[in-house]
Amino acid sequence: MENNTEILRLLPSVNALLQTETAQKLVTETGAKHLTILARAVTDSLRQEIQEKIAKNETLDYSREDLLVESEKRLAQTWRSEQNTCLQRVINATGVIIHTNLGRAPLSEAARKAVFEQATRYCALEYSVETGKRGKRGARAEHLLAELTGAESALIVNNCAAACVLVLTVLANGGEAIISRGEMVEIGGDFRVPDVMIQSGADLVEVGTTNRTRALDYERAITEKTRLILRVHPSNYRIIGFTSRPTVAELAEVAHRNNVLLYEDAGSGAMFDLSKYGLDDEPIISQSIVAGVDVVTFSGDKLLGGTQAGLIVGRRDVIETLRRHPLYRALRVDKLIYAALEATFEAFRRETVTEEIPVLKMLAMTKAEIKQRTWNFAQNLRGKLGENKDLKFEVIDGNSVIGGGSAPSVQPETALLALKHEKLSTSRFEQALRFSKPPVVTRIIEDKILIDLRTVSESEEKELLEILANLN
Repeated sequence: MENNTEILRLLPSVNALLQTETAQKLVTETGAKHLTILARAVTDSLRQEIQEKIAKNETLDYSREDLLVESEKRLAQTWRSEQNTCLQRVINATGVIIHTNLGRAPLSEAARKAVFEQATRYCALEYSVETGKRGKRGARAEHLLAELTGAESALIVNNCAAACVLVLTVLANGGEAIISRGEMVEIGGDFRVPDVMIQSGADLVEVGTTNRTRALDYERAITEKTRLILRVHPSNYRIIGFTSRPTVAELAEVAHRNNVLLYEDAGSGAMFDLSKYGLDDEPIISQSIVAGVDVVTFSGDKLLGGTQAGLIVGRRDVIETLRRHPLYRALRVDKLIYAALEATFEAFRRETVTEEIPVLKMLAMTKAEIKQRTWNFAQNLRGKLGENKDLKFEVIDGNSVIGGGSAPSVQPETALLALKHEKLSTSRFEQALRFSKPPVVTRIIEDKILIDLRTVSESEEKELLEILANLN
């Protein structure tokens, strides 16, 4: 016990650790004050471990040099772990196109350029260059959005949940909102439709059954307190079999005949017919407007392929009522979002989205195109590896995933690069890829690492090749 206790005196001081080569290399990145905090945490942690071993009467055999080396190692690891929590670019090799954990839709080159060149310095956010006077915030983006959807007007807030809260609070507070029981869903991270309605101050009126709701069910539920009929796209939830629900046009006829509003929460927000890519169950926003919906909300960073935003389109008088409400100011977006969305909307207007917008470009890729890319990548990797025979790989058939709550039953056919490492377990292999620069996020199936180039841009292939070739 005396020898063990003596080891505690061999622990390096914080000052000694700060004088090491490792600490001197880190200080320019961390700053001296924060490096001291990290060094203190490392020495405290090491002291506690030794004390726990002493309490268990374990035999300890450390020298002063051993403890200093271990402290240096832990200092570097602590800083690296802290850095890994930062927002950073990753290579998405999972094949999940709208990957919520990886930021959903990657922005187009035009959108990234617009954010950097137009919105990171002074810009005409609420200023009219034409008149030299105060301008309307987001005017260009809203104009483009209304034009693309055929709506009279548009409004943009910070996400789709915020759009829903704004619409229900402004249009249904103190009154009743009618919704089908089959649409009382939870979408995404604890976003529950009934909870949102309660927060908005609207009284919830459920009609129909879980699997079948008719237009007459809505009509019978309308009272003098009814403010709107709410139609919700169930996103990644599906009921199949003996089901039915009225069309949007049928609901619009019921609503307008009874002088109430029809509001549709369309979810992912398809701007045009995506059925040729297997997405035939996503509401097309312009069709909802034509069918008579008074206000529609949908996402800016899913099938639209832009940045996170809640997009609201509909009748001019309804949109202006939303704009004047104090809650809108709390939910509106900043200049960076407007810049990215303007560039994204411009691509839709040019009808070049499958060439410019990454999400739609990925959706449009055929299995044959991806298979050719994957074969070429495999050949290049084989040439890069040279004598390194530890990495084994083959091209196999598989499926990609849409993700983001969009089209859960649609899994586009793809080609996958399946990898095994002779010296690394699959879990260590996956970790090594995740700790690379930039991190590579993959899938593991049947004890193999799978890489789907559908979600890897062509500009990232060279980086991915280097990472795989240098793995050991």
